[in-house]
Amino acid sequence: MARPVTQDPHAAALRALVLAHPPLMRWLRAARDHAPAGGCIGAGAVRSLVWNHLHGYPAGSHAPADVDYVYFDSSDLNATQEAGIARRLRAAAPDAPWEVVNQARVHLWHRNSLGGAPPPALSLAAGIARWPETATCVGVALMPDEQLRIIAPHGLADLFGLVLRPSPAADIQAYAQRLASKRFAEIWPRLTIASPAPN
Repeated sequence: MARPVTQDPHAAALRALVLAHPPLMRWLRAARDHAPAGGCIGAGAVRSLVWNHLHGYPAGSHAPADVDYVYFDSSDLNATQEAGIARRLRAAAPDAPWEVVNQARVHLWHRNSLGGAPPPALSLAAGIARWPETATCVGVALMPDEQLRIIAPHGLADLFGLVLRPSPAADIQAYAQRLASKRFAEIWPRLTIASPAPN
C-alpha cells in the first residue's frame, strides 16, 4: 500500500508550485466553491505544472487541453449531475476548459483493448489510481481553510522524477496510443519514458 501523501518528500514542492500558480489557484477556488465537496482537479493540469517547472518553461507553457475536475458519487451513475457541475464551473472560471467526470461511473463506459470493463471504483482515489500513467494519477483540492489536499495513489516520485510509466491498472494499448498522440517526449525532452510491455 502506498504511504500517505503527507509523508511523500515531494508533497511540499507540489503544494508550493500549486500555490504559486494563479490560474490553477483560481480554478481550485472555483471547484471548491461550485462543485461537490471531496472532488479535485487532476491529471494534465497538475502534471503539466510540475513538468513545465522542472524543464524551466515559463508559467502557463504547454497548458493541458482540458482541466479535469473529478469527484465520486456512487448514487449518481447516470451522469445527471456532471453537466450541471460543468456549467457552474464554466460560469465561475470561464478561462478553464473544464472536463467533469464522476469516477464512480467510469466503469460503465470505459473499455480496455479487449473490450472488457473494469470493476467499479470504490473511492475517488481508486478511480484516480486507474488513470493511464503514474505521473498523471495526481489530484489537488483546495480546502475551506486554504490548505491544499493532494491525492496521489501511486505517490509523487514519478511526477517529480520525470518518469512516464503506465499505472498498474493501465490499458497498455491505450498507454501506447497516448505516447504516440500526446507528444510527451517532444514537449518535455528530459522525460524517461517506459515502453509498454509486449502482450
